[in-house]
Amino acid sequence: MRRLLLVLAIGLGMAGAAPADEPRRGNAGPAGSRAQPEEVYGGAAYGGVHRFDRLSGTGLLAARIKDVATLQSARDNQLVGYGLVIGLQGTGDGLRSSPFTEQSMRAMLENLGVSTRGGQSRSKNIAAVIVTANLPPFVQSGARIDVSVSSMGDATSLAGGTLVMTPLRAPDGEIYAVAQGPVIVSGFSAQGQAETLTQGVPTSGRVPNGGIVERQVPASFGSDATLTLQLRNPDFSTAVRIADAINEYAGHRFGRRVAQEQDARTVLIHRPKDISAARFYAELENIVVESDAPARVVVDERTGTIVIGQQVRISRVAISHGALTVRITEMPRVVQPEPFSRGETAVEPFTAIEAQQPDARVAMLDGPDLETLVSGLNRLGVKPDGIIAILQGIKSAGALQAELVLQ
Repeated sequence: MRRLLLVLAIGLGMAGAAPADEPRRGNAGPAGSRAQPEEVYGGAAYGGVHRFDRLSGTGLLAARIKDVATLQSARDNQLVGYGLVIGLQGTGDGLRSSPFTEQSMRAMLENLGVSTRGGQSRSKNIAAVIVTANLPPFVQSGARIDVSVSSMGDATSLAGGTLVMTPLRAPDGEIYAVAQGPVIVSGFSAQGQAETLTQGVPTSGRVPNGGIVERQVPASFGSDATLTLQLRNPDFSTAVRIADAINEYAGHRFGRRVAQEQDARTVLIHRPKDISAARFYAELENIVVESDAPARVVVDERTGTIVIGQQVRISRVAISHGALTVRITEMPRVVQPEPFSRGETAVEPFTAIEAQQPDARVAMLDGPDLETLVSGLNRLGVKPDGIIAILQGIKSAGALQAELVLQ
């Protein structure tokens, strides 16, 4: 009896087990082949598709489509308006130096039924401002948005002020939002008789949720048969990867290809008729692709900021960098006349010129990777402005295998 139960248990276990030669979903089939990545789509239940990584390369960054591209029909719209900020503690516009502020104040009071004829105000608790805002896509009437406020006149600070109701217009001249509320300023300004201290930018601020949308921007997203993806950083390789990844998913989900790369920035996606645009893009936006970027060095000469991309390479070169410092000092001399000579005291110019040139280092620079390149630049012991000059010289010599962008 005990032997019979043991045989029966073994038989049931074998009946419930999967065949040995049938690979599990997400794992490799034949022996020795690479295991498939885990499912990463929002719509992974449709056909059990997997992450697209067949075009993977070295040094590439895996990112979702929503992080590297945007929909052309889902973009922001910019709004602008002119308004007044009141309630300032003597830091507003001088009405004599900013006549438009006084004109706006009088017009506002006239609209409120207050007569301003014959009167003249000299208070500095009001400032003329430009109000800007971005109207996000798909917002409905009644939604709130943040607005930015910037002074137009000679106001020294907008701290403590309140923005009076300001209509915000689009380039078509129509009013799409109205802004009002207290202005939040991050900087401050303090002034005395002999000194002024300013930190940050007190002449600009924000009104969080200060704008109310009054009109919806017409959008065709819901009825578009073709969705247009625009890459934030145009690149042909990334555009092809996005199109192939979408087509791999669509082949499992819809049984056909739906995407076609158009150029380095644009990918066209044809939406099937049996699915809404919102659900269709929601399934596509979480597909993970590997984004590529060209080798680029960005230099900001004003701040001395240097950004070097991971793909940047430098051929083997020898560099000698030495700074020449010329110091010119003006030291006027006072010349006194001889005693009893009836002469006058005179000021005689005197200029001292001093030149210094420290010993320059000669270093071999070879950048097969980013870490080696940075280490080689640090060995030269130069400041950021010197590194900028070195990079420009390397580019002129043809040894910098990257694009040099000067800002």
